[in-house]
Amino acid sequence: MMTQARAAYLDASIATASPARLLVMLLERLVLDVQRGLDALLDDPAEAHRQLTHAQDIVLELQGSLRAEELNGGHQLAALYGYLHRRLVQANVRKDQEVAAECLTLAGQLRDIWRDAALAAATPISESA
Repeated sequence: MMTQARAAYLDASIATASPARLLVMLLERLVLDVQRGLDALLDDPAEAHRQLTHAQDIVLELQGSLRAEELNGGHQLAALYGYLHRRLVQANVRKDQEVAAECLTLAGQLRDIWRDAALAAATPISESA
């Protein structure tokens, strides 16, 4: 029963979220997946693989939804997503904690930047008197 309620809540949260909030949610999940993958690298390689491949899927989704030509710096962001994806693959294949930690740092920075941008866009600018 609790699982169904949680799923319904998550579905409603996603369905009603703004595009900016959806992007932040996706990046939050990316960070969570990379953290879980990093944590599992030594003890549970199968779980690390599952988490890191899900993180790769998220990055591919970010790349696929990016309209680089419509965004100032869009091509650089596309290149950054490509780099992150390649490093996630390397971390997974090599079971490399150092590379996974680098990916975690980068994913966290992306999340923070997009979260700050979403908050700034949602905050009305007050006029000075």
